[in-house]
Amino acid sequence: MEESLQKLHRLPQSLLAWYDGCARVLPWRDEPTAYHVWVSEIMLQQTRVSAVLPYYQRFMEALPDVQALAEAEEGRLMKLWEGLGYYNRARNLQKAARMIEEEFGGRFPEHYETLLTLPGVGEYTAGAIASIAFGQRVSAVDGNVLRVVARITGDRGDVLDARVKARFRAWVEEILPAQRCGDFNQALMELGAVVCVPNGAPRCERCPAAAFCTARAEGSWEKLPVKKKKAPRRREEKTVFVLLRGQALALRRRPEQGLLAGLWEFPNVEGFLDERAAAAQVERWNLMPRAWMRQLTAKHIFTHVEWHMRCYLLQAEGAGAQDFCWTDAAALGERAVPAAFGKFLEAARPYLTEEEEP
Repeated sequence: MEESLQKLHRLPQSLLAWYDGCARVLPWRDEPTAYHVWVSEIMLQQTRVSAVLPYYQRFMEALPDVQALAEAEEGRLMKLWEGLGYYNRARNLQKAARMIEEEFGGRFPEHYETLLTLPGVGEYTAGAIASIAFGQRVSAVDGNVLRVVARITGDRGDVLDARVKARFRAWVEEILPAQRCGDFNQALMELGAVVCVPNGAPRCERCPAAAFCTARAEGSWEKLPVKKKKAPRRREEKTVFVLLRGQALALRRRPEQGLLAGLWEFPNVEGFLDERAAAAQVERWNLMPRAWMRQLTAKHIFTHVEWHMRCYLLQAEGAGAQDFCWTDAAALGERAVPAAFGKFLEAARPYLTEEEEP
């Protein structure tokens, strides 16, 4: 334990010097206000930086401050979030924004303990906001930091265990410099994102901790950090229908609770249907198939479940089911369709716009 801490105590000076020369230029670092740090950190949960960048830019242009976020219509918020996934993150952002408006007079709370009371804000996010935006001496330990600390110290504790996480967090807090604690937290995260990477060999030749890293000395980076194996994801099979009627397609709202709550989806049923069974299902929705145009397949992975999907794209006529909302190209711009159906949506788009006559 003492040897582990001794190694970590060697880290701050070399890490900050490395960060000053190597940090990526990211928009939320240019102006690290609490709002910018908060939104970026929520977006970055389980999402790559490269994927977040265009979403962050668009989000800030549309909702530049807490008040704008608090007052946004849910449909607009979901459309801004469309494709990022984990939509409860966006809903919690708005809940927290409304709480800030109502309980804190529109002023972002500064203290770590108060930040923890905001919906969707856990220990890591609260630490990031408190240290980066307000300069407080508090740690921000995410998966990148857990990996870096495990490899430098050689600690074999299961980083998914709450007690191990707490130990690592205490170690990081002990070595936080009195000044630039926000930069130090960002530097640790940056090191794990671009040097001590999760997939593939770490780039030890670029690492400021290379001289005292246990994993490098022992060649044990592949074994660290230790993570208990998760239970396998549940597999679900679905048949999805892209039902075209003229230049509109059928969408319906998902339930207000559960996976992808309240978003728009293509009509679908459990299990794989062959074309005959699919035709019967279309008729049960008060539609008559006119032309079977394409058949597609796709897979989408959520945290605990995998969707394996077979899709029929067809022209149909009739009233359709009561919960169908016939959506043209213009209306589609107002309705958030989750990325799980992205392949099918792109296949449908050419049929939603009339071809111009030559």
